Amino acid sequence: MNSFNTLLFHPLKNDAGILLPDKFTFPFYYEPHPLSFLAANDLQKYLETQTDFDHNFGLNPNQAGLVIGKMFGVMVVKNAHEQIGYLAAFSGKLADSNDIKGFVPTVYNTLNEVGFYKKGEAELNLINGELETLEHADELQIAIQNVREAKQTYETELKAFKTEIKIQKQHRKQQREVAKTNLDTLVFKKFSEELDAQSITYQIRLKHLKRQWEEVIKDLEEALNVLLMPINDLKDYRANLSASLQKRIHEQYQFLNAKGETKHLLDVFKNTTSPIPPAGSGECAAPKLFQYAYQNNLQPIAMAEFWWGASPKSEVRKHQQFYPSCRSKCEPILGFMMQGLNVDDNPIEQSISYAPDLEIIYEDDYLLLINKPHEFLSVPGKTSNESVFTKMKSYLPNATGPLLVHRLDMSTSGLLLVAKISIIHKQLQKQFIERSVKKRYVALLDGILQDTEGNVNLPLRVDLDNRPQQLVCYLHGKQAITNYKVIAIENQKTRIYFYPITGRTHQLRVHAAHNQGLITPIVGDDLYGTKANRLHLHAESLTFTHPITKKELTIICKAPF
Repeated sequence: MNSFNTLLFHPLKNDAGILLPDKFTFPFYYEPHPLSFLAANDLQKYLETQTDFDHNFGLNPNQAGLVIGKMFGVMVVKNAHEQIGYLAAFSGKLADSNDIKGFVPTVYNTLNEVGFYKKGEAELNLINGELETLEHADELQIAIQNVREAKQTYETELKAFKTEIKIQKQHRKQQREVAKTNLDTLVFKKFSEELDAQSITYQIRLKHLKRQWEEVIKDLEEALNVLLMPINDLKDYRANLSASLQKRIHEQYQFLNAKGETKHLLDVFKNTTSPIPPAGSGECAAPKLFQYAYQNNLQPIAMAEFWWGASPKSEVRKHQQFYPSCRSKCEPILGFMMQGLNVDDNPIEQSISYAPDLEIIYEDDYLLLINKPHEFLSVPGKTSNESVFTKMKSYLPNATGPLLVHRLDMSTSGLLLVAKISIIHKQLQKQFIERSVKKRYVALLDGILQDTEGNVNLPLRVDLDNRPQQLVCYLHGKQAITNYKVIAIENQKTRIYFYPITGRTHQLRVHAAHNQGLITPIVGDDLYGTKANRLHLHAESLTFTHPITKKELTIICKAPF
């Protein structure tokens, strides 16, 4: 038996004498501590050679079964004997099980065959089977068809009769006009009354037709409702049972924190924007790691999570790469579980400032272009007011309008167009909307790109579980198109020009990193690649028509990398 799965506390060899961190890892934005690297490396060696479970990660093309990559987590901990080791966990299920030797258990095991969830699930399955039988019964299908055919026949007859009424009305109008010319007053009056009577007759017939068919349809619908009643009652019972079962499950997820306090899942999410916990909440690796550490008096030291296996179709996930904990499910849970721990500060909430004046590349009486620094906001954020917009408000106190014509991601540097007058802003923004503005970005990709030029067309939408990251989504995503051209290969990296046709959030970053895109992330991309000193993406050139002179302007600001 492999030594890994004989323990849950895996001793960690620290031959290099790596110092313990002063604070625990902030799990939503971090660089793995060296001890976390050691732990992850040890776990990955096990995953490469293990024969303890059978799961298709998509790394072996000859392996059968559905390909499911998996997020794994390691937590470096210290036991009561001051020994350093690590705990291992996986998100969700592994090999269709919650219980894999060597990995910490789930907070609550929904797969327990004798537990209430499995019993409730079995009852729901029985109800579903009964509903399927009732809904496919011949008597019900005939009743549904009778109502459908009656409504169709009624609609056809009603349409035909209304057409006849319209034709007869036109005919009577023509008769009245001829008679008015050819008949004397008394005779015309009598004839006109006869035409009015015909009109009334048609209206009576129309009412009778409607009443007759409404009664027929009502009788058929009542017969159908008699058959639907037990189905609807059963669906109501299923809904109540499912809600009760879900509530009871949520209450079983009892999370601990470093203070020894306990909260169940509903209480954790109670005061969030989504008080109903998302599906899978509590099943990620991080909550499992914290729970086991607290239950066994192990002191959390550091943590890291990595992806193992083939990338999913929508997200950017690279084999063996580290990623932060998910936001929608884990942020409320870990926010509670980390109470009492000394945790690294959230870098996202730290004040963003840029003391120097922004570099102005071009300016006239109507507009200007500045060189936005990397890691600086275009507009004020939730936790920081410092931005290009606020600096421009100070620089142009008499300007009117929204000022910024477009935006750049915080991590991206380069040209930003600013309008001094409201009407100029409107005219420039129209050019962006009509896509007549030509944009060129320069980037450094973390690898060698084989194609020298081409096009990426991958629709994007926000990852609702992990904002602000984006997903490739062909169902709900917005069109996102990028042209590109390789400039040079430098030290096993590719310098490239990007020409975005659309302007979606993180478009260039996702198109570069995604496995359906260039499969080569931008150097320093801390969301879709590997963090470095900065994101190597720069808005280098902007071409547009000046609203006043009507001349085409091309402004260039060379990349600082």
